[in-house]
Amino acid sequence: MLDFIGTIVLVAAIIVSINALTGAMPISTAQRLAVSVGAGLWTGLAAALAGANLFLGTNPVGPPVIGTVIAFPLVATAVAASISPAVRASLLGMPMPFLIGLNVWRLGGGFFLLLAAEGRLAGPFPYSAGWGDIITGALALPVAWLALRGQGKALVWGWNAFGMLDLVVALALGITSASGSPLQIIHVGVGSAGVQVLPWSLIPTVLVPMFLIVHAVIFAQLARAGRGAEAS
Repeated sequence: MLDFIGTIVLVAAIIVSINALTGAMPISTAQRLAVSVGAGLWTGLAAALAGANLFLGTNPVGPPVIGTVIAFPLVATAVAASISPAVRASLLGMPMPFLIGLNVWRLGGGFFLLLAAEGRLAGPFPYSAGWGDIITGALALPVAWLALRGQGKALVWGWNAFGMLDLVVALALGITSASGSPLQIIHVGVGSAGVQVLPWSLIPTVLVPMFLIVHAVIFAQLARAGRGAEAS
């Protein structure tokens, strides 16, 4: 039952978030369609690789494959934004309150705690990732409201730093607690095995890179606003 509910929630989070992000970008309809199709194909690839058990820590190719799937969209976005003014403008042109509010989906981090209760995750990973996501998601709408009103800049900085750090720490703990992986240094029960298979593998391979990009864009917007304030 938990897998069924998780599948519905995760697929909904991915579809809604991708459509919301492309809709918020100041780009043409054709460009929105291209970005949406690309993101959809990448999600399909991540799901297919998980279905073939290519993310398992016990699989010799598991760590490099899941690492590549997580890193590629981050590197591709960073490179594209650095060399293309149009890409940079489309990312920075999204409203900051919207980007912050999108993190309400992070309340789904409660699934980590449920998986731990079922014995499908163990060690510090599910609790760090779960509570970190819940806190980030619970504060998303209040912080978005402050950003919309142009208030609480320090709080927005702090919230964004916490939310991004939560994702980085979760990735680190997930990698170092993956049973059978050569990178495993935390040996507690099944470790992060539960997120190496569908539907939960969609979290580290699709949602985590997406939210890392969102946090990076927010940081860039905050920095730009700070430079503008100093110039004036």
